[in-house]
Amino acid sequence: MADGSIKALVFDVFGTVVDWRTSVAREVEAVAREKGWTVDATAFAVNWRARYQPSMDPVRRGEKPYARLDDLHRDSLKAVLAEAGLDGSLDGDELEHLNRAWHRLTPWPDSVPGLTRLKTRFVLATMSNGNTALMVNMAKNAGLPWDTILGSEPAQNYKPVPSVYLTGADWLGLRPDEVLMTAAHNTDLAAARALGFKTAFVLRPNEHGPEQTTDLAAAEDWTYVADSMEDLAGQLGC
Repeated sequence: MADGSIKALVFDVFGTVVDWRTSVAREVEAVAREKGWTVDATAFAVNWRARYQPSMDPVRRGEKPYARLDDLHRDSLKAVLAEAGLDGSLDGDELEHLNRAWHRLTPWPDSVPGLTRLKTRFVLATMSNGNTALMVNMAKNAGLPWDTILGSEPAQNYKPVPSVYLTGADWLGLRPDEVLMTAAHNTDLAAARALGFKTAFVLRPNEHGPEQTTDLAAAEDWTYVADSMEDLAGQLGC
């Protein structure tokens, strides 16, 4: 049954709304063909993504000032290239084009239809660690119908630091309990619920490929549990 107190939905994006693994691997494969690299494009994408959380930890701990995810992604990309013996193989423009692969991620098939239905009743916003330009460009490329971009850059920090979620609710002019945090990751939902947000788990069993072992089920009694974005829209009366 739909909860009438919910006025807005905010979304984790990487993995929940878009398929980063396949999308980045596709971009790496295109560059590899052009450059004559011999690399496993999927392994390259996974290695790049593996540096995502560690790159943000110094900001979360207050050891470094906030840096946009684009900048962290670029540093991680350089490290992955060096590890693969490809250091210096891309010029500045080529490096930036590949780094912006994260701006061009493909949505899961149900994402745009589900979000479009949800938007008929609710305000929709990102609650992502992606910086604003990244999120805007991704939305334009993928047709994601956000009303606004919230998350890391407005708060100048990274999830699961509480200020990221709370700044989002504040910018919407809403209490946390009027906002439904939506994610495919149980830890993200746990952090939001601890601050008073409603929660929705959307299953994405292939985010990490066929051998995924995490987030294959709702770990707690979240407000909503759905097997797709369209399923969630149906549960919310859209």
